[in-house]
Amino acid sequence: MARRSEPDYIASMAMPFDLEPPTPRRRFRAIPLRTLLPNLITLLALCAGLTAIRVAVEGKLELALAAIVFAAMLDGIDGRLARLLKGTSRFGAELDSLADFVNFGVAPALILYFWGLHDLGHAGWIAALVFAICAGLRLARFNVMIDDPNKPAWAGNFFTGVPAPAGAITVLLPIYLFFLGMPKSVVVAWFTMAYTLAIAFLMVSRLPVFSGKQFGSRVPPDMVLPIFIFVVLFIALLIAYPWPVLTIGTLAYLASLPFGYRSYREHERRDAAASKAVPPAAPTTESPAVPVPHPDLTQTEPPADQRPPRLN
Repeated sequence: MARRSEPDYIASMAMPFDLEPPTPRRRFRAIPLRTLLPNLITLLALCAGLTAIRVAVEGKLELALAAIVFAAMLDGIDGRLARLLKGTSRFGAELDSLADFVNFGVAPALILYFWGLHDLGHAGWIAALVFAICAGLRLARFNVMIDDPNKPAWAGNFFTGVPAPAGAITVLLPIYLFFLGMPKSVVVAWFTMAYTLAIAFLMVSRLPVFSGKQFGSRVPPDMVLPIFIFVVLFIALLIAYPWPVLTIGTLAYLASLPFGYRSYREHERRDAAASKAVPPAAPTTESPAVPVPHPDLTQTEPPADQRPPRLN
């Protein structure tokens, strides 16, 4: 049996005492389920947008439009659900913006291109490209302006520019008309390109648009049953007669844009009139200076009321 040298023996004896204690693994705080549910709905909407692109490539435009409408409905649910469950987070806001860019920027542009804009060659592709880019710019501007501290309280009832989900539903109007019997032609393709560019401009414009938040978050008791009946009736009509409902809804939304602009200007005029009606603040009068008495240097001990607190 080989005999170990003295340095090796000393090193082997000292090794157990030289080892550093293992670093404890960092434990992350458990994530509440209420913060996961809105993000799962956002991911479901993203899956619907990507599926719309796939079925549009395959030529199934009905399914593609249904997927876009379904994604728009889910987009209207996830944010309100997050605020209701108090599960808002910065991660959820960024995920929602990325999903909206795909669902309401890329997918509608590709659907329009596969349907009729490809007949115009490069011009049609440029129109689809401009719409997708404007959707991304509109979402980026929304993220920047959402935390504006100088925005008045009533401004929360308006969007700046047409929101991305409404822009996606609105820009697909030529396809709705096509399913209602409008024939495809070169003239229709050029009209579709001009209409797509117009909606893209409205998305990045400074046009005030109703956000729907002015209706409040509470419903009067006598309006609960009528709201239930209206929602069920709307969904039933949308399933049974999708193209007339989408066409009428799109035209009604476009007709409401001037009213949103007018309402916003009225709020601005009221604020300006209220600021002029406030009287200016009265000037403050300065109080006369009080002479500070000089200490009497002839006293050998300060008076009792001028001593430090611990000596009084």
